Amino acid sequence: MKQGIHPQYYSDCQVTCACGNKFTTGSTVAKIDVDVCSKCHPFFTGQQKFVDIKGRIDKFNEKMAKGKANAETKAAKKTAKKSN
Repeated sequence: MKQGIHPQYYSDCQVTCACGNKFTTGSTVAKIDVDVCSKCHPFFTGQQKFVDIKGRIDKFNEKMAKGKANAETKAAKKTAKKSN
């Protein structure tokens, strides 16, 4: 191993989460602040929240339905115009 090119390793790095949880780990940084940890992350807590967002397929199906409705109204207007 070459001397003088490796960063200093801190075996007692203090990690602080936004929820208030603190734990010690090893890192090349002396102190780490994180937003989410294993105590507050939904995957680990089991309190996952599902957000109802329309998927791509639903959006596509809505567009197709609107297009069919527009085509039908245009066709109806054409037949009404021809019959007059």
